[in-house]
Amino acid sequence: MPMPGGDSKGSGRSRAGAIGRPHPPASAELAVRIAGKSYLDAAGQRHEVLGEVRFEATPGEVLALLAPSGMGKTTILRIVLGLEQDFEGEVRLPGGRLGVMFQEPRLLPWLTVGANLRLIAGDEAAEISPLLAEVGLAGTEALHPKALSLGMARRVALVRALLGRPAVLVLDEPFASLDPKSAAGLSQMISRAAHQEGAMVLLSTHNLDPVLGCADRVLVLAGKPARLAADWPTGTRAAPANGMAGRVLKQRLLNQFPFLGAEPAEEAP
Repeated sequence: MPMPGGDSKGSGRSRAGAIGRPHPPASAELAVRIAGKSYLDAAGQRHEVLGEVRFEATPGEVLALLAPSGMGKTTILRIVLGLEQDFEGEVRLPGGRLGVMFQEPRLLPWLTVGANLRLIAGDEAAEISPLLAEVGLAGTEALHPKALSLGMARRVALVRALLGRPAVLVLDEPFASLDPKSAAGLSQMISRAAHQEGAMVLLSTHNLDPVLGCADRVLVLAGKPARLAADWPTGTRAAPANGMAGRVLKQRLLNQFPFLGAEPAEEAP
């Protein structure tokens, strides 16, 4: 499926590749330059959602986007993916295989778990069983999506995103509906995809703890309209997430942005 591209009045986007179809990248990095994003409500009033949000990511790097519900995390991911083009600014996305996990699992209900994953896997079908086992879903390949809980279906969607060793991973709330042990395991999988296999990862989350186990940088949104308020390195590769460095970073984040410790709610699109 080709990535949407082209410039339009008040918005811009540089096209560089297509989902699942490797293509020589025009740039090795993701570059996001959002100057603003707004929308009109049913009464015709304009609401500003995003202010200035600018960041870059390189292969092998994990960026975690943190913010309260309704602040526009999902909107930023949709802009990066080319699904939202009515914005001011420009995004440059490298070519190569793109793995995506949406908040909704989006599994085809008439296909089994295995068949859903084989649609994406291609020559990498041998990866399916090991990845399902790693997310705690061994033996589910013959099940249909209706037999899965929401948390299980989301883990299948994550496996689908990881198949084929993607060059870029975009994950919307990957830790939702997971217990702490499962979230920690998922954090390790994301870390391996980036730090060992070279994927570039951009994820959004409310869950601060597993982020400290995989993210190289945390990007915090704050204000109305939301702007990038912090872009902090985590030191994940230099020290364990459960070590002193991780605890210091967590406390620093919570001191400056108390909302990161609030109980998560559903994210607005």
